[in-house]
Amino acid sequence: MPVTAAQRPAVTPRSPAPARYTKAVPGRPRLGPDDREVLWLYVLTRVGIWTTAGAVRWLFPAGGDRAPRPGPLLSPWQQWDWWHYLHIAQDGYFPAGAGPWTAGWDNREAFLPGFPLALRAVHAVVPHWAAAGALISFLAGGVAVLALARIARRHLPDAQAGRRTVLFFLLSPCAVFLAAGYTEALFLALALPAWSAAQRGNWPAAAVLACLACSVRASGLFLVAALVLRFVLAARSRRDWRAAPWLCLPALAPAAYSWYLHAKTGDWMAWRHAQERGWYREFHAPWEAWSHTWDAAFGHTQPTGYALMWQAELLAMVVGIALVVLLVRRRQWPEALYIALTLWALGTSYWYTSIPRSTLLWWPLWIALAGWSLRRPRVRTAYLCVAGPLSTLVAVTFMTGHWAG
Repeated sequence: MPVTAAQRPAVTPRSPAPARYTKAVPGRPRLGPDDREVLWLYVLTRVGIWTTAGAVRWLFPAGGDRAPRPGPLLSPWQQWDWWHYLHIAQDGYFPAGAGPWTAGWDNREAFLPGFPLALRAVHAVVPHWAAAGALISFLAGGVAVLALARIARRHLPDAQAGRRTVLFFLLSPCAVFLAAGYTEALFLALALPAWSAAQRGNWPAAAVLACLACSVRASGLFLVAALVLRFVLAARSRRDWRAAPWLCLPALAPAAYSWYLHAKTGDWMAWRHAQERGWYREFHAPWEAWSHTWDAAFGHTQPTGYALMWQAELLAMVVGIALVVLLVRRRQWPEALYIALTLWALGTSYWYTSIPRSTLLWWPLWIALAGWSLRRPRVRTAYLCVAGPLSTLVAVTFMTGHWAG
């Protein structure tokens, strides 16, 4: 007797099998219906974040509660690191001979040149600097979510995998930094397509994109390490190994920047020393960094707002360690290496800084959460109920000029 569709047992999503790194068949990605759904979701969340920014202008004007007018339209986005990128784009790294030898120096050489160069280029078309920064992040964010969705579809055996992963990503607690004039969106617009190209076996494209990513954030170096490991695990024949020299290309970006800084300052490690002077990123053992951060979070030695942010740093570190364990258990070695190197870099300073914001760059986290939610539907509900308010809270904190990681 034939079995009808109604009698067939429902097929539930399964956990992804341990990763097997085999030779991929190159292909040209095209914009399909799922991609358009992802972009629609991206646009909707941009409307939400910009609505929040508009409300912040009226509720928290620069002149105080009694100010008769709201702040400028883009004022909520001009916070913290934005000013470093702006000054580099406007004046360069060492204007009028100023530098680390100058009193009150802002240590701007701690910021890599990729985003300021993009900002200066876009400013040639968009005269307002903050608008140029917002446009870069908007366009880059669209590229990033498309690449993230495609990577997720290769990992998860479910038609909703891409949309679910992007939903979790765009509503993550620190998602505001994808819209601000910061480096996260631009880095992901390069790093995620690089990873996607590697999945397809297109190593020249992966290497070029990774090189550009290395000019935007130091995390690009961790991406390169993961790409090299992925290549080693996937290569099977002499023909495969012919692409190996391409993986040397990403070293060009940090080498060129180090050469430039040495020419200006006489210090090959000027970038690292600027990080140490401005952000206490001198090396400390991991347990020392944890202890210092714990004291800042719970020792009642810091203002309550800062203490709360350090509590978030501790939580993000725990999440990162759990993610590495999960990736190792699943034998996703390249992804585990990428996250582990990120945690080592951020977890060996005097105290933790910017780990919550760095979670935006952990694409395996958003894929893992999406996979979990597809197996356990309540996970999606719980995530949205918790992450949505947290995302708004962090956005308001950042837009009002308070420290938000």
